[in-house]
Amino acid sequence: MRTPAAPDRSRYRVLVVEDDDTIGRHLETGLRGNGYAPTWSRTGTGALTESAQTPYDVLLLDLGLPDMDGLDIARTLRARLPDLLIIILTARTDDIDVIAGLDAGADDYLVKPFSLTVLLARLRAHLRRRAIAAPPQQPIPLGDLVLDITARRCTLHDREVELRPKEFELLAVLARHAGEAVSRETLMAEVWDENWFGSTKTLDVTMAGLRRRLADAADASPIPAALPRISTLRGHGYRLEPHAVPPV
Repeated sequence: MRTPAAPDRSRYRVLVVEDDDTIGRHLETGLRGNGYAPTWSRTGTGALTESAQTPYDVLLLDLGLPDMDGLDIARTLRARLPDLLIIILTARTDDIDVIAGLDAGADDYLVKPFSLTVLLARLRAHLRRRAIAAPPQQPIPLGDLVLDITARRCTLHDREVELRPKEFELLAVLARHAGEAVSRETLMAEVWDENWFGSTKTLDVTMAGLRRRLADAADASPIPAALPRISTLRGHGYRLEPHAVPPV
């Protein structure tokens, strides 16, 4: 069944990396039929070459490729294209595989066999959130950290802190509610989508990555840095403390 196309959806370029002919053809046909502009690559090497030549918006990535592990592709393209939407499509179902995929830079994870309808719904959810134009906001000071939501920049003593897209959005939500308890459900709805189909384990992996990157930035700073503390509220969610932790 054809899903009604959203306006301007054809501007989204989707790179499908899948070595199975049946699945790859199904994805290519389904995406094109729903208004996207897909390119299908059967190998990891081909995917890296394609991504270097074309500014793709979405990567649909199989992990079990004939020439390289999909996780290596996810890490490479996440570093090269920070705003790329990466959705892993795989038969691997163990928790450790899900965590590894998300920690490699994926935004979402879909286990085979999956429904094309569900995949399209997840694509719409992710892309809808990215397309929403937010009004300009003043940078938010968080101790020595400064979060500029409008420019999507996080700086520590004027040095940029490299955050993955979801890590930045997670910090932005917590910063807008500094000093308040923010539930896991609220964070999943605001950072991922109210129609998120996956596990909230995604939130835990993203939070761990955010904390690690902030700590690494503080360690690398030539000047002692006071960072905001993100407290875990067991059974509820998280709270970003309004007062930064002074440097030791």
